[in-house]
Amino acid sequence: MEQQITIYTDGAARGNPGPGGYGAVMLSGKLRKELSGGYKLTTNNRMELLAVIVALEALKKENSKVKIYTDSKYVADAVEKGWIFGWEKKGFKKKKNPDLWRRFLKVYRKHQVKFTWVKGHANIPENERCDELAVEASHGNALKEDTGYKPEENTLL
Repeated sequence: MEQQITIYTDGAARGNPGPGGYGAVMLSGKLRKELSGGYKLTTNNRMELLAVIVALEALKKENSKVKIYTDSKYVADAVEKGWIFGWEKKGFKKKKNPDLWRRFLKVYRKHQVKFTWVKGHANIPENERCDELAVEASHGNALKEDTGYKPEENTLL
């Protein structure tokens, strides 16, 4: 029988934009893996999406059955309501984070993925752990450059 993989994800930015981080907790049977990373200048939405991408990229077997719990309506709704597929058809024109959405689609299509939105800071232990990982990563000493972040995408003209 195929093993269900459960993934919890969260992203954080101190200031939006500002230093940010992502966290993910992956569960499969008795196995548990935690992932996190931090960036010098990014946004909360980029980190929410990156948490999902990094977790999916960490899966060893293609066509895995995956359930992702996220407190990001941005990510969950974009996929579950099908918006991302319309954005893709239009080349992500006038959409933020096209680099990450393209990267997401590449790995998303390798698996059977279902998203479930959960309320943030609602005492869901694994979601709380992801938040801790993301915030901790945003405070790291060796923060990476978010090369896909475009500050001009976040200004209102």
